Amino acid sequence: MPLLLLAILAVVQGITEFLPISSSGHLVLVWEIFDQTEAAGVRAAETERLDLDVAVHVGTLAAVCLYFWRDIWRMAIGLLRLLTGRRDPGARLAGLVLLASLPIIPAGFFGKDLVLIYFRDIAVIGWTTLGFGILLGLADRFGMLINRIEHMGWLQALMIGLAQVLALVPGTSRSGITMTAARFLGFERSEAARFSLLLAIPAIAGAGTLAGLDLYESGDLSLGRDAAIAAGLAFVAALIAIAAMMAWLRHASFAPFVIYRILLGALLLALVYGGVI
Repeated sequence: MPLLLLAILAVVQGITEFLPISSSGHLVLVWEIFDQTEAAGVRAAETERLDLDVAVHVGTLAAVCLYFWRDIWRMAIGLLRLLTGRRDPGARLAGLVLLASLPIIPAGFFGKDLVLIYFRDIAVIGWTTLGFGILLGLADRFGMLINRIEHMGWLQALMIGLAQVLALVPGTSRSGITMTAARFLGFERSEAARFSLLLAIPAIAGAGTLAGLDLYESGDLSLGRDAAIAAGLAFVAALIAIAAMMAWLRHASFAPFVIYRILLGALLLALVYGGVI
């Protein structure tokens, strides 16, 4: 696959995976642009998409684990202490993340093929990008700023996990919908993002595992140079995106992401219903 196209895919995935703007929607758009322009190497690369999917998942997973290594360490130590009968805040955080991750497991397993058949459409991406962008804006505007993760209850974690199921539809954004739910529940912006990104760890690991199983069943296990480059680029892009977003949300609102989603969604709908794409 041409290095430039590989770099574009990996960087787009890395940047959009954790920003509340939908990575799956952007990747569908990137492939659509590649297909429309008939860029050299794209047709041959279609058989390598599973390889690249696994690779970029590995890269983004490594990035979020590195950024939140302290929380991950706290959760791991907390779970070990829990085995000895000692209650620990780290174990409670791990429990909240695990509980919020439960709804996506059956939904992803049984709904993946349905989504691929019916919802990977530019019009759908346009509507979800626009609609859930507006919803994020409303949550950010009217949600209170009184809670931190330490205040999160089990029911609140489950509600955020149920919201995450909506992210199976391209354009919704996994990080966007979980941050939206957390903001509606009154969590501070940076805390909503923090829990959303911790929730991304099992979600990305699960999605990467499913992609890996698909790759195994395809019989093509040659994760070579292209996959290694994609993983590395996605890792760097994701780490920069996470750091930039967290720094921004400590002092400002989700407004730039909301505006971007509204403009992008409106543009996509105009192109679709105008007959351009």
